Amino acid sequence: MAISRAQLVKELEPGLNALFGLEYKQYANEAAEIFDSESSDRAFEEEVMLSGFGNASVKPEGQGVSYDDAQETFTARYTNETIALAFAITEEAIEDNLYDRLASRYTKALARSMANTKQTKGAAVLNNAFDGTYAGGDGVELCSTAHPTLSGTFANELATAADLNETSLEQALIDIAAFTDERGLKVAARGMKLIIPSNLQFTADRLMNSKGRVGTADNDINAINNMGMIPEGYTVNHYLVDTDAFFIKTDVPNGLKHFTRSPIKTTMEGDFDTGNVRYKARERYVFGFSDPRGIFGSPGV
Repeated sequence: MAISRAQLVKELEPGLNALFGLEYKQYANEAAEIFDSESSDRAFEEEVMLSGFGNASVKPEGQGVSYDDAQETFTARYTNETIALAFAITEEAIEDNLYDRLASRYTKALARSMANTKQTKGAAVLNNAFDGTYAGGDGVELCSTAHPTLSGTFANELATAADLNETSLEQALIDIAAFTDERGLKVAARGMKLIIPSNLQFTADRLMNSKGRVGTADNDINAINNMGMIPEGYTVNHYLVDTDAFFIKTDVPNGLKHFTRSPIKTTMEGDFDTGNVRYKARERYVFGFSDPRGIFGSPGV
């Protein structure tokens, strides 16, 4: 009995799928250290920033109470993108028993491309954090010294750009503690995790883990370490392109987000005309941010 094209595809599929899956899962998901992940069930997701109320006022005896209005201030939109890539193996390669060599090489390359694309897109949110052409829902870039609010502005960027050192890190933590909401009320925000490119990992380790102050002969303690500031430590993201920029993820909710519309799927089919066997990987997702208070950054100097 002759083996049909459909039967040949079924024979090949288990080997390719198993090899692809193993390779993809070996890559570190560095974006997961930065973004909070949620599922999506539509082409795009929207999140609306709501303002609360201002400070309460004194009610004079015998007079009416003051009223305040809450309102929507801006909307953050996440539009899911379709990411896909494919390759084909010729019928002749299969006939000549080149399947093992070609399939192994191409599936590893496909897995690497899909993983690299995802990490690059995630890191792009921070790589563009100081670029005004990549505005968020409030009309300015992710990290800015002048995010507009109903009561004025707030900053999630150092007033004077600085490289990562003891002074700049302490100032960033002070600035985070001074965050205000849309009506100017204090937000009890805290820096949770330092996010750095690989170039700064040695500096970060000394700043975070030394018992004494870094680079001094004094007997002073390292206050950042001693006070338990930045409790989640630091994480290195190899996809950050600015070698001296650094970021601090805060505990403010609804900051940096990753929506998944469709998890990665692999499909395989044979082509009747050419005899080629084609293999495709596809997923839909988006990275972005809602509340810029979820991150603090400095572009370095």
